[in-house]
Amino acid sequence: MKPRRPISLKRRLIVQFLIFQVSILFLFGIGFVAYLVQKDEGGVLISPQFAEVAARAIERQADGSLRLNETPELAKLKRMTGDFWFVARSDRGEIVETGTVPELFAVMARNLDKITFADIRDTTWPFSNLAVVRRASGPAGEFTVLGKGNLFSTTFVVLFLSNLLMVPILMLLAAVTIIGVPWIVRRAFSSLSSIAREAGAIDIDRRGYRLPLEEVPNEVRPLVNAVNGALQRLDEGYERHQRFILDAAHELRTPVAILQTRVEGIPESQLRTHLLADAWRIASLAEQLLDLQRLDSSGHSFADVDLVGLCREAAADLAPLAIAHGYELSLEVAAKEIIIRADSGALQRVLTNIVQNAIEHGGGRGTILIRVATPAIIEISDEGPGVPADERERIFEPFHRLHPRTRGAGLGLNLVRDIMQRHGGSVSVIDAPQGGACFRLVFLSGSIGNILKNH
Repeated sequence: MKPRRPISLKRRLIVQFLIFQVSILFLFGIGFVAYLVQKDEGGVLISPQFAEVAARAIERQADGSLRLNETPELAKLKRMTGDFWFVARSDRGEIVETGTVPELFAVMARNLDKITFADIRDTTWPFSNLAVVRRASGPAGEFTVLGKGNLFSTTFVVLFLSNLLMVPILMLLAAVTIIGVPWIVRRAFSSLSSIAREAGAIDIDRRGYRLPLEEVPNEVRPLVNAVNGALQRLDEGYERHQRFILDAAHELRTPVAILQTRVEGIPESQLRTHLLADAWRIASLAEQLLDLQRLDSSGHSFADVDLVGLCREAAADLAPLAIAHGYELSLEVAAKEIIIRADSGALQRVLTNIVQNAIEHGGGRGTILIRVATPAIIEISDEGPGVPADERERIFEPFHRLHPRTRGAGLGLNLVRDIMQRHGGSVSVIDAPQGGACFRLVFLSGSIGNILKNH
């Protein structure tokens, strides 16, 4: 199924405005014509075109007198108008006429020197008292013509003129609509553009933020209020979820500590080693859940932290576990101190998670190397099978495990990435010189203010 094209509000408004304007003009035109026809005292008009035809048919003879020539257009006009007649007076006072001049207009015909324009109408059928006076020119000169030509309906005239008037008005309104509506919509929704940018910046790290209502049109306020209400409900649900994780992690710590103590009292054996490893994983999972909750809490307890000292402590704490699983744990440092601004507890969790990952996936042999380099880089490598290139980004996703049967919750490396990002640093996986995986932690000096001390 093809996705529907997004609806353009500007296009919709332009089309609706144009339809509305055309409808209004059409209804107004119909009403206007109906009103004029109803109020009209006559039903027909005389076409003044006959005056031009008459003037062109009058010729001046050699002796100077005027003669009416039966031109084709004059003959056609006579056929179309049964009671055709006219009286033409030249500027010299010469008179030329044809047809039967009604008695009512005979007096007017004798005074054409005083009249140049007139429309004469009556009110009832058969409209016999109709005539017009017009000035027209022909081969014999200028004439004032009084007469009756062919008739045409006033309804047609009014409708034709109304249409001529409405077409430019409609074109003007269409141009104003096409140009004005986008401008009006852009101005009206300018505040919504800022709201959209604010909404696009909301993520899990900006919980508690609400979209501003200032300068939001009243018609859109319900939508913004609904979004803010949804954000409020999401925040409340997230807080409940976080409280549950925190409570569960705290509840796990005590029984896990008791379990570890009891297992440590068991005589040395392979079973004791496996039980200790499992208890360590459970304790590590509880700590990871607590670390996730700490990361989401407001603010960070950043202080000066010595990466070299931190790695020494981690190596000392994790060496027994590594040795128990058949590894050697080694530490290499490039300086006596490498001081950065960081959360010491969070970085300890980063080192613990990566070393535990090496223990889990290193193949149970070889050396796990913790290397601290300048200006502020930590590399943890093993001699195992390594991480395939197409998995080096996915292993940092929550609950993703490289091998489905691997024990663990799949949260450790995701926690590592979150902690590094909140420290302004990065974590990546490369090939170790020995052929295994090498996790590289880089702390950016510009973002967290590294202080490097070489002694």
